[in-house]
Amino acid sequence: MTIAAEQQTLIRVCAIADLEVERGRAALFGTTQIALFLLADGSVHAVANLDPYSGANVMSRGIVGTRGDAPTVASPMHKQVFDLRTGECLDAQGKTPIALRRWPVVIIDEVVHIDAEELR
Repeated sequence: MTIAAEQQTLIRVCAIADLEVERGRAALFGTTQIALFLLADGSVHAVANLDPYSGANVMSRGIVGTRGDAPTVASPMHKQVFDLRTGECLDAQGKTPIALRRWPVVIIDEVVHIDAEELR
């Protein structure tokens, strides 16, 4: 895929300035809710806002932290911890681990984008 073709599939989400460090923000695309997290190192992560254990759209309100070298978010409902890089549940608390869906983030001119093809 050429860069021009790739940029045609990108959807503008928000400016980086609209995000607060280690505070989640939710974005709605059709019926899909995405939780965005800006970390202290300047990286931005996008995961499903839907907590797979409770069924509530609350992950953007989760607690950001780290486990080892992994940036994480803990569900505000039942406290399961998810790796923001992979979506993997690191703490299923006796339940079968379920991963959060994640989307690659592209930053262009201080604006956060996600791939429209990945929303399907």
